[in-house]
Amino acid sequence: MRHTLGVLVENQPGVLSRVAGLFSGRGFNIESLTVAPTLDPQVSHITLVTTGDETIMEQIVKQLNKLVNVIKVIDFREVKFVDREMALIKVKADAITRAEVLRIVDIFRGKVVDVSPNFFTIEVTGDEGKIDAILDLLAQLGIVEVVRTGKVAIARSKKNSKMK
Repeated sequence: MRHTLGVLVENQPGVLSRVAGLFSGRGFNIESLTVAPTLDPQVSHITLVTTGDETIMEQIVKQLNKLVNVIKVIDFREVKFVDREMALIKVKADAITRAEVLRIVDIFRGKVVDVSPNFFTIEVTGDEGKIDAILDLLAQLGIVEVVRTGKVAIARSKKNSKMK
């Protein structure tokens, strides 16, 4: 089963290597990994997607918490969350297919971010299912290249919490 983890870490050299090393050293696969600084430049947020049963996930969370530079591990199985990923898709767009490509992009609320005589580069953001769906439709028209960011996730706010 796929699981998403959020890991707050100190923003220092070698931290990502230690997190990835924990997984490779124990034979766990990382399916998706994104990292970026938070509002505090001293802290980075890692969103990590992996697979495993309950026992494996417990072990992963415990091992992550033992790493020196890890501040907090958020297991998104335990909270409601929002997740997104972004894809850049280069697709053939000749005179015959341009209109169809633009219709598909519009339906998925994507953007054309680069145009050439024979290709469009499209940016689309959404959950994994949305990205997969647009890729399925565009594949029929001729996808040349795809680059995906991987998942980013954040816990949902509680309904009764007040902004500070």
